[in-house]
Amino acid sequence: MTGQYRKITISLPGKLLEYADRRAGRSRCSRSQVVSEALAEAQALEQTRLAAEGYRFYAGEAREFAEISAQAAAEALSVGPDEGDADGRETW
Repeated sequence: MTGQYRKITISLPGKLLEYADRRAGRSRCSRSQVVSEALAEAQALEQTRLAAEGYRFYAGEAREFAEISAQAAAEALSVGPDEGDADGRETW
């Protein structure tokens, strides 16, 4: 990981601290690295969830727009000569 680091103090439940220490030992990295990676993963998951939520929202918006556009196009194409102006031409 690169970037500017800041020193903080955190409190963890004993079992979670033991897990972090075991994981750090297996990975041959520091406890700080384990915590940092866990937070980075949580952040990535949150961003993925928010992106998916946004895509679902905009997909609904796009679907609504497409339905309204299709309906407007169908209505525009269904105008007959008796619905046009005095010359029988279609009016838009």
